[in-house]
Formats: sequence, C-alpha cells, structure tokens
Amino acid sequence: MLDTSVEYLKGVGSQRADLLRQELDISTFEDVLFHFPYRYFDRTRLNKISDINAQSDWVQMIGTLANITEEGEGRRRRLTATFYNDTGRIELVWFQGVQWLKNSLQEHKNYVIFGKVSFFNGQPNIPHPEIEPLHADTVKSGLQPVYPTTEKLKVKGISNRSFAKITQSLFEKISASEIPEILPPYLLSNYNLCHRYAAFKWIHFPDTDEHLQEARHRLKWEELFISQLKIAQLRLQHTRQVGFIFNHVGDHFNHFFREHLPFDLTHAQKRVLREIRTDTTTGKQMNRLVQGDVGSGKTIVALMSMLLALDNGFQACLMAPTEILAQQHFQGISELLRPMNISCALLKGSIKGKERKEILSGLAKGNIQLAVGTHALIEDAVQFANLGLAVIDEQHRFGVGQRARLWQKNTIPPHILVMTATPIPRTLAMTLYGDLDVSVIDELPPGREEIKTVHRNEMSRAGVMQFIKAEIAKGRQAYIVYPLIEESEKLDYESLTVGYEQVRSWFPEHSYRICMVHGRQDAAERERNMQRFVSGEADILVATTVIEVGVNVPNASVMVIESAERFGLSQLHQLRGRVGRGSEQSYCILLTGSQLSKESAQRMNIMTSTSDGFVIAEEDLKMRGPGDLYGTKQSGMIKFKIADIVQDIALVEQTRTAAQQLLSQDSQLTQIQHLPLRTMLSRNKAQSAWSKIS
Repeated sequence: MLDTSVEYLKGVGSQRADLLRQELDISTFEDVLFHFPYRYFDRTRLNKISDINAQSDWVQMIGTLANITEEGEGRRRRLTATFYNDTGRIELVWFQGVQWLKNSLQEHKNYVIFGKVSFFNGQPNIPHPEIEPLHADTVKSGLQPVYPTTEKLKVKGISNRSFAKITQSLFEKISASEIPEILPPYLLSNYNLCHRYAAFKWIHFPDTDEHLQEARHRLKWEELFISQLKIAQLRLQHTRQVGFIFNHVGDHFNHFFREHLPFDLTHAQKRVLREIRTDTTTGKQMNRLVQGDVGSGKTIVALMSMLLALDNGFQACLMAPTEILAQQHFQGISELLRPMNISCALLKGSIKGKERKEILSGLAKGNIQLAVGTHALIEDAVQFANLGLAVIDEQHRFGVGQRARLWQKNTIPPHILVMTATPIPRTLAMTLYGDLDVSVIDELPPGREEIKTVHRNEMSRAGVMQFIKAEIAKGRQAYIVYPLIEESEKLDYESLTVGYEQVRSWFPEHSYRICMVHGRQDAAERERNMQRFVSGEADILVATTVIEVGVNVPNASVMVIESAERFGLSQLHQLRGRVGRGSEQSYCILLTGSQLSKESAQRMNIMTSTSDGFVIAEEDLKMRGPGDLYGTKQSGMIKFKIADIVQDIALVEQTRTAAQQLLSQDSQLTQIQHLPLRTMLSRNKAQSAWSKIS
C-alpha cells in the first residue's frame, strides 16, 4: 500500500503528483508519511489585527475582503486586497497565481486567513496567506501541522492546509497493519517508545502536546537507530574483510626515520603511526580516518605508512583532489625520498602520450613503488602489480564511486588510510564515519607560531594594505582571497578582476609582483601562476576559492580574506591554515563590510578567539547544520528527516549503544523478533553503500 503512487490520494491527481515529485521528491504514500511538519499552530486561537506588531509571527484571523486589485505588469504583477474586521485592517498580497485568485476571491465576503506577518515600509502585510471562505467548520480545533513547501506548490493550490488534507486522506486509506512495528518489544520497553503507527499518526495530527512529544521521540529514535545499525553492520564487515599483513618494519621505514625525517615526530604522530602499524598486522583490511588540523603533519604519517607497505613488498599510492595538491604532495615526497632510491611517479590528467604510457607500464610491472596522483589513479587503464596501501587526502572531495574503485586495484582490497584537515566534530563522526577507526593528530610540530587572527572592516583597508607592504619588505609573501559571490563562474571572475585591479592600485607593478589564480584559467596557466608564488617570484597571490589554495608556501605570512562574512567557519579556518607553515609569525586578517549580521559577527568572534579546529568545527556544526557543512552527495552522509545530530546527541549515543548490543547478540538479524529490522535494512541497502568505503 505504501508504495502506491501519490496521485491516487484524494486531492492530488496526475498533474499535482508530478509537481510533488519535482518540488518535494514525494512520489508514494510512504513519501507523504515521511514528509513531517516542522512546526504546529494552535488553530483554536484567533488573532486581532490591532495586536499585530514587529514580534508577530504566524496569525489566524476572521474578517472581510475588500479592494481586490491587480497591480503591476510582468514580473511585478501582484494581487492585493484589504482584509478588515472590527479590530483593524491589514493588506494581503499575492505575487503568484494572480489570475486564479482574482477569479476565485470575492469582495465583501467573510474569510479565514492564516499566514506569516511581514513588514514593508514599516507597514504590516501578509504575503501569500492561506485563505478559505468562513463556514461553521472552517476554524479547526487542535494543533495544525505546518509543512515544508514551495511557492510553486502554493500557486498550484497545494497550500499548507491542503497538504494536511492530503495527509488526512492517506490515513483514511491505511490502517495500523500498513505501518507495522519494526522494533522488537524489548527495545520499545527499555527506551519507553510508543508504537510506530501511533507515532506517525501523532506527528501529523497530534491530539495533545504529550502525544506530539512521544511521536517525535519515537521517530527520531528509530531514524538514528537504523543509521547506527547500518554503521555497526559495516564495521562488522570491515573487521571480517581479509587484508594484507605488513609484519615487517624494514629498511625503508627505519632508514627514513633515522636519517631523513625533517623534524622530530610529535607524540600524536607517533601514536597514530602505532595505530596504523597495529591495523596492518591483523590480517584484516585497515579502514582508518586520520584527522589533523592544518599543519599537524598528516603527510609525514601517510608517507611513513607508505614506506611500511614498501618494506613488505607492496606498492602504495596517494590520491589528492586537485592537480595542484597532487603536484605539491609529489614534490614534497620526492624531495624527502631523493636519497633513498625509491621510484616515485606523479599521475594526473594532464600527463599524456609517451610519459603516461611509461608510468602505466611502471605501475603494472611494479617498477614504480609509490604513486601520487589525482582521480587519474582510479581509471581502469591504471593497473598496479601489487597495491597494498591507498591514502586518500581530503576525502570529502571525492565521490563514493571514485573511492570504491581503489578497492578493485588488487585481488585483496588494499589498506585504506583517509586523511582530512577538516576537523570532524564528535557528533558528526559518530554518524558520518562511525564504521571507521578514527585517529586524531592533536599536536602541532614544535617551533610553529600560532597564527594571529584579527577582524577588520572596510574602514581599515588602508591600514591592512600598509601592513602587507611591511611584511613584503621583510621578504614575506601574502595571499588575498575572494569568496564565491554567486554560483556563477562569470560573476566570480568579474568580482575577482575588480579585486585584482584594486590590489594593483595599492601595489604598483614597478614595485610589487602580483599573480592571479582562478577557475577560468586553463590548468597550465593556473599551474604557472601558482608556481610563481610557490617559488617566490610573486609577492602576492590573488585568488578565488574556486581553486585549491592548499599549497605549502612557508614564506607566506599574511592571509587576507576579503568579504570574510560570506565564508563559513570551517572554510575560514582552512584558509587561515595556508599561512603559519614556516617559523616566522603569521597573520590572518578577516576583512568584512561595516554592517554585520549577528551570525557573521559571531563567526568573526570565534575565529579571533580560538585556533582549535575541533572547537571551530563544533561551532560551525551548531550554526550551519550538518547538511551545509558536508555536501551530502559528496560525503554520502545520511540525510535525516526528523533527527538533528547536533540537538539529539544524547539519542545518537543511546541508539549507537542499542545497535551494538543488538548485533552482539544477533549479528545477522535472524531471530524472529529482529526480522522486521532485517527487512527494513535490506529495503534501504542501496542508501548505505556510501559507507563501505571510508
């Protein structure tokens, strides 16, 4: 029954069904069931027009329509009407569906309206209110659900109230047997959960506030429990996946550690290396995530892990998301390994012809021991003689399918080491990476100065530019980064060009060397400009964030972030980490407009008060939510419909424990009481494939 097309519900039909599919991804009865209200309104309460003020939100009123007038043309076309009763009058306005409303609304007739108050030129109005003729049963009793919707749906007559009617008609068609209980009785009892059918009924149409809270608790618990069950199952799979055994610490690792390590390892780096060493001796495939703030020394840990693979007769590879980053890794690794007679190769999309053929041949024959590259490494043409370890840098930049192809590069899947410089809050790690073993490098190498971060507004621009000049006079370099203003390469380019000209006016060409890097340049030109900055031939790099600016330039001591209020906290922290890579004092200057929103001001305060990436990531998660922080398509993150992993952290921990306990007793879910759960998980199997790889 729940798989039935939504068009067969009363009030829908084929046209509205198509629209619901396009706008809200609702195709079946089940989709309607899972389209939860996001708030509720007490429809027994009537508001007075005279009571409306700046604090007013949603209102319901009874009154009469007058002065129904069509105004404007084309895009400015709108319908206005005066709504009045004995407590006052207010303007109603509709910008869409004008003709249909004009034909259906009548002057001097009594209506009930429900909508959100807005202000224009200091005067209150209600844009796009729900409006119904007044009848004896028009004013509903109880809590009215308010559903997520779109303007397009409202125009086609699917308002909040009509969606509630569609949901009501669904419950008239289905019974408790169509929403069977999936949780075993002992879980319902242990965690005080109401039955599944009651939860769905009460979440849409609560008869009391107590029932609403019970429904929310049950549905959040179920959603988090299912996700934790999937993760716990995947962890069990990982522990059973056969892996290569690296039982030998040989000349490559020891020689590098004793003779060529550029600095002493921190305690954190040593701890993570021990964890990796332990993983690779168990005979099971390693799947480990290494988190470390920018500059914490993840690359050295990755390199020493790859040397461990080489010591045991295997090849290793490191995959980076961009050519610039792959080039940087290759240069750094080649430099470190130069005295050690280890064959390394760089493979990226721009390498063609004879050079490419030689690299492919070297990898297939085993002559090349260590490969660094972009996603070119996972192309079918790339065959390894014996790949034992694959390192993935900044893994959230790779799609799930891309990472999965690394598993196919050997008969037994290679060990997987995932690195990220984006600190992942504990709340997110339990849901996004719960199936992975997590290591944290929480120390910076000795001798690193903390980056001084300051916030300046537009009025201080002259002082900021003078400061950059003073740093360049000391022989240092500076980044000036511009944000993505629009999701448009053309507009970003125009914005950057204006910024570039402004920079040139402050830093004339006869005295300063400036280069620019942006997304519209071809790869060769971008690479050339980037290398000019890396080699010290340019004093200032002007760039947008379209490109990866994560190159290692120890001499760069200033990072100016233009329009810093447009960035999220994690991105600001990532950009800040591009400086402070040498022993000299470095600076990050957050340049904003003079008028800041409360949220933007809060972000600037956090950035100037802490450099702890994990604190920043937690704050970013609170402010922006998980969906914005980690693109769900790229990371494969589960998109929760009702649970909130920031607000519901106690439930995340509770369901995690419950899932682990259940699988410890019945790992295959073969007991009769667990069969409904097994059926549910098999239905959703495709959704959980993301987590199979890092």
